[in-house]
Amino acid sequence: MSAMFARIAIVLVAGLTSACSTTGAVRGPVDVIRYNLGTPIRPGTFAVDPLRSTEQISDEYGAYVNAVAQGLGGLGFSRVPDGSPSEYLLEISFARAAAGTVRTGSPVSIGLGGVSGGMGGAVGGGLSTALGGRTRQLVTSELTAKIRRRVDNTVTWEGAARTQGTLPETPAASAAQAARMADALFRDFPGQSGITTTVP
Repeated sequence: MSAMFARIAIVLVAGLTSACSTTGAVRGPVDVIRYNLGTPIRPGTFAVDPLRSTEQISDEYGAYVNAVAQGLGGLGFSRVPDGSPSEYLLEISFARAAAGTVRTGSPVSIGLGGVSGGMGGAVGGGLSTALGGRTRQLVTSELTAKIRRRVDNTVTWEGAARTQGTLPETPAASAAQAARMADALFRDFPGQSGITTTVP
């Protein structure tokens, strides 16, 4: 684990919120930290550097590469084919670790000798329990990106994002998480150097 991630607080399981009632997906906020040289970063062309990015290429990793590249594109940078001449090299890493399990499902209120209420409580007795749910694996996902100036190999910007939630079960869910983490990573680019921010 890098020193950068050591400075990002782990999202507590108790803080996780339901992201989709139909799938039972659970997600927490995204904690982000960025570092830069304190000078403006002029947009230019960039290529993804596969030699530095990851040891194992997968479809899911490709989703994160595309999400980060699109995020830079929205900031005025232009992607060129990997291996082509460019002003910048983009290094992307993605890692995931198990973080326990969580029981998902819609709470069902069963009235016992009273009438169940809403957020305000109930009249008489009541029991709230989760019926028909299932156990889902919780994971901590980490995304890092570096923008390296090709001419002198200087890292002009580095960012890291971490979130915790249920393991994405479909390619669409993985792509949605990648887009969410990349959006948090580049929000208010380049960001305050060394300051951790939380994106809901």
